[in-house]
Amino acid sequence: MGIGGGIGLIVVGAIMSFGVSDRIDGVNLTVIGYICMAAGVLALILAVAFNAQRNNTSHREVIEQRTTPQAAPAPQAAPVAQAPVAPQAAPAPQAPPAQAAPPAPPAV
Repeated sequence: MGIGGGIGLIVVGAIMSFGVSDRIDGVNLTVIGYICMAAGVLALILAVAFNAQRNNTSHREVIEQRTTPQAAPAPQAAPVAQAPVAPQAAPAPQAPPAQAAPPAPPAV
């Protein structure tokens, strides 16, 4: 219900007790108004008490800080053993292509 509900009950009860002059057979509006005001006061007291209890709790702030230590560089892979390769001799310079001899004339 809360603080607003308690204040609302007090207001409605005061209006019914002091502001309404109508008569209903078997219903005493003044008594109903007083009952509403009492319920509103009780609701108001309970709401304030519960809010005070809620504000009295202790809260602890936890800050988690993650730090990464300076990591050593990753080890390098061992070199792969390869068969020794004999050095190749430089290729010999090639002579320009020779021109083919012209075809022989046909025999008669």
